[in-house]
Amino acid sequence: MKIGVTGATGQLGVKVIKELKEKISTDQIVALVRSPKKAADLGVEVRSFDYNEPDIMVESLKDIDKLLLISSNEIGKRLEQHTNVIEAAQKAGVKFIAYTSLLHAETSSLVLAGEHVETEKVLKSIEIPFTILRHGWYTENYTNSIYGAIAGGVLLGSSGDGKISSATRDDFAKAAAEVLTSEGHEGKTYELAGDEAFTMSDMAAEIAQQTGKNIVYKNLPVAEYATALENAGLPEGIAQFLAGTHVSTEKGDLFDSSHQLSQLIKKPTTSLAQAIADALAGL
Repeated sequence: MKIGVTGATGQLGVKVIKELKEKISTDQIVALVRSPKKAADLGVEVRSFDYNEPDIMVESLKDIDKLLLISSNEIGKRLEQHTNVIEAAQKAGVKFIAYTSLLHAETSSLVLAGEHVETEKVLKSIEIPFTILRHGWYTENYTNSIYGAIAGGVLLGSSGDGKISSATRDDFAKAAAEVLTSEGHEGKTYELAGDEAFTMSDMAAEIAQQTGKNIVYKNLPVAEYATALENAGLPEGIAQFLAGTHVSTEKGDLFDSSHQLSQLIKKPTTSLAQAIADALAGL
């Protein structure tokens, strides 16, 4: 059996490869990447793979039994690219696909949701068995702002008291590896989120406690938060997108209390306190 992982040099893909190597032999793992040179240190077979090149994908997917389709990062092109991968998998004879979708995609107000929902429909229209891994937000999306919060004494956002059930990439990678290497997951949709829900105020308080500094959360109108992100150096489009995710947070789109992720990986998800401690150790 061979397992292929798309986007294997990305932040999630690298961790999935690592988790797979702990479960199965390296000769069963194939890294499917746009730039093979970047994957030289993964310690597994590497094949060229571009979501925009169907013919190349079909060739690279030959003899792959199970495929993890990590969603593209090109917003607006995702559905076309994901469809390319799925169709290539059909032609190559792939027997199972796991896809990284979005938490509560069908009801989420996040701008990302639409392309995920449509990709799920494509998966459900084919004959290849599949599992949908609906990811909540990555905790790293929040811990990346720790340095700025420490420097300014303020954690900015536009989430109000919205609860966030985030999890680390390590946790999500463990879930993907479990689904790819064990049985009983076909046809299932997993809503994957952290065990512990927190607000941005909770996060500010935890940073303050661990650093001994006075740090508070300041909730801004979404337009002001987007401007603050631009002033911090982010491009306008990314700033607007990130500010929009905070609005969705306030609506509850990033909250989930089902604990399906910890049940799948058979251990509690990484706590916010631990994630902050790890981030601080890296500063």
